[in-house]
Amino acid sequence: MAIDTALIRRSWSLVEPRSGKVAADFYALLFSRYPQVRGMFPAAMDLQRDRLLHALTRVVLSLGEIEGLTTYLGQLGRDHRKYGVVPEHYPLLGACLITAMRVNAQGVWLPAYDQAWAAAYDLIARVMSEAAERDSHASPPYWTATVVGHELRSHDLAVIVLRPSHPYLFQAGQYTTVQTRQWPRVWRPYSIANPPREDNLISLHVRVVPGGWVSTALAHRTAVGDTVFLGAPRGSMVLSRSTASHLVFIAGGTGLAPLKAIIEETAWMHERPSVDLFHGVRLRSQAYDLPDLLRLREQHGRMRFVLAVSDDPAHPPRESVADTVARHRLPADSEVFICGSPGMVQACTARLLRMGVSGHNVHMEAVDEGGLALPWAAPSVGR
Repeated sequence: MAIDTALIRRSWSLVEPRSGKVAADFYALLFSRYPQVRGMFPAAMDLQRDRLLHALTRVVLSLGEIEGLTTYLGQLGRDHRKYGVVPEHYPLLGACLITAMRVNAQGVWLPAYDQAWAAAYDLIARVMSEAAERDSHASPPYWTATVVGHELRSHDLAVIVLRPSHPYLFQAGQYTTVQTRQWPRVWRPYSIANPPREDNLISLHVRVVPGGWVSTALAHRTAVGDTVFLGAPRGSMVLSRSTASHLVFIAGGTGLAPLKAIIEETAWMHERPSVDLFHGVRLRSQAYDLPDLLRLREQHGRMRFVLAVSDDPAHPPRESVADTVARHRLPADSEVFICGSPGMVQACTARLLRMGVSGHNVHMEAVDEGGLALPWAAPSVGR
C-alpha cells in the first residue's frame, strides 16, 4: 500500500497540539495491553515520551524524503537492539500508537487516517527490523566496557576512558550510548572524544547535570575497573566526505568532544587540512581540556586554537564564541563543524551565514549541558 503523505500530515496536525497526551496514552495502552514489554523501559518515562515525540515529528516531516528517512529509521532499528526489541514487537507498538492518536483527535479522526498510518507504520517497521537483522550478523546488541581511566577535572566534569570488550567500530565525530549498573535500562548518549584507535579505547567527556542519573553515576560513582554498557555508535557529523582544505570547528563546553576527535583524525591525514578550533566557555576555569588541546595543536602543525570566554572578568575580552568567530577571518569556502547547546549552535550558524559561509558547508550537532549528544530519538534515555 502506498503511503499517503498528505493524509499523514493532516492527521498529525489534528493531534500535534495534544502530542504529549498522545505519547502518555500510547505508553498506557502499550503497558496495559502487553505488560510483558514494560521491563524494556526505564522506571521514569518523562524523557521517554519526549523521545517518542521527536521521532514521530521527524518521521512525519521526512516522509517525502525516503532516502534520508530510510537512513534514520535504519539507525533507530539497529539502536533498538539493545533494548531487546524483536520484529514481533512492532505490530503491538503500531496498533497502540494509532489508537492513541485516534482518541486524542477530539472526534474528527477519519478511517482513512487509520489506513494511512498503518501503511506508514508498515514501512517504518520493515526498515527498522531489516536493519536490525543485518546488524545482528555483524555486531552485538550492546558492548560491555571496562573503565580504564577516570579523571575528575572539576567538581562537575569527568574524562572517562573505556575499553569495550569487543572491537568497537566507529567514526570520529560519532557518539555512543551508555548505561551504568546503577540505572538499568537508562541510556544516555555521549560523544566520543577520540578517533578510532588500535587499542580500542574510547574517551568520554561527562559533565554532571543537576539531578542527572547517568552523569552523576559516571562522574562520582564509577571508578577504574568498573563496567558500563555501550550501544552501537551513532551520528553523521563525520569527516569522511570532506574534501575542504580548511576546516573550522566551533565548540561550546563539552561539545568539544566530537570535534576534538575529528581534529585528531585530520592530524594523521596525508594531505592535512588547516584547522581552526574555537572553544567557548563561560569561565576560564571551565576550559577543562586545555593541556590536551595545546598538545594536539603542536602535534597537528596546521591548527589554530582560540579560546572564547564569555563571563569571566579576569579574562578579557568577554564575548561569546559566535562573536569570537566573527572577529577572525575565515575563508568563505571553509567547511564548518559546530557542536554545543542549541542556542549556541543557532547563534554561530547565523553569524557564519552573515560572514558569507555557505550553509551547505555547515555541519552541526546540539548537546545538552551534560555533554550529551541530542539525537532526534533514542528509545530509552534517562538522566
